[in-house]
Amino acid sequence: MNDRPVIVVAEDDEDILRLVATRLDRDGYEVIQTRDGAQALAAVRERRPALALLDVSMPALDGLEVLARIRGDEQLASTRVVLLPAMAQEHDVRRAFEAGADGYIRKPFGLAELSEKVAELVGDDQVGS
Repeated sequence: MNDRPVIVVAEDDEDILRLVATRLDRDGYEVIQTRDGAQALAAVRERRPALALLDVSMPALDGLEVLARIRGDEQLASTRVVLLPAMAQEHDVRRAFEAGADGYIRKPFGLAELSEKVAELVGDDQVGS
């Protein structure tokens, strides 16, 4: 039985998706890779992850739309969500947190920064070695 915390990653850039998924897998998480917002929302509904990492600009549904749907569903509302936008303006950060994001990591980001934020939100003690 796999008891690694599940993380849904939604990213339409294949290189970034692969990089993030590889790092999180090495950090001890089970990673569900999705390429658009609709796939991400379906994966969150099906798998009930410890965390969802969402690109803001994606096809089908953008990251803010997925976040709004997660927060609007009482069965999913407690899911932790981190947005991964290319935008770096303060009003975008404020908008993300007002929408209910638990975190915000601007692209380009370092893998150590990503690992730290995920561990902070998921909890180091939940990750298997």
